[in-house]
Amino acid sequence: MVQQETVGPVENAVGYVLKEAAVALRTAMDAVLRPLELTVPQYSCLELLGQRPGLSNAELARGTFVTRQSMNVVLHGLEERGLVTRPATAARGRELPAQLTPAGRDQLLAASTAVRAVEKRMCAGLSPARQQDLLETLAACARNLSPA
Repeated sequence: MVQQETVGPVENAVGYVLKEAAVALRTAMDAVLRPLELTVPQYSCLELLGQRPGLSNAELARGTFVTRQSMNVVLHGLEERGLVTRPATAARGRELPAQLTPAGRDQLLAASTAVRAVEKRMCAGLSPARQQDLLETLAACARNLSPA
């Protein structure tokens, strides 16, 4: 008879500890973004647009891990605050490429600085080499679970 392998104690389960770390990171990010009147999806959207101007709603949704409908709400909110602009009509198809405004770039700088401080706190005590190993390990885990 073959013994089936189970998860075992949750504190030794990679998935559980990864989720625990993700929740702790999200909580810390929420705390530093709140004074800037940003949510994590709004910050993620600004960060992506800062690094890749002109992304569409669908591309931003994929990059920030939210639905297209949720990203549409995020973009509308950022537009209303004057942080992002999109053309009124699509140049091709239905895509409305988004761009940061000068106020959006300023807000991104403040938010990115705050989030980087959270990342540094999260990785305190890890050497740069261990941080790189962690990054590569997490990326491998994501690849291993991605559909082929």
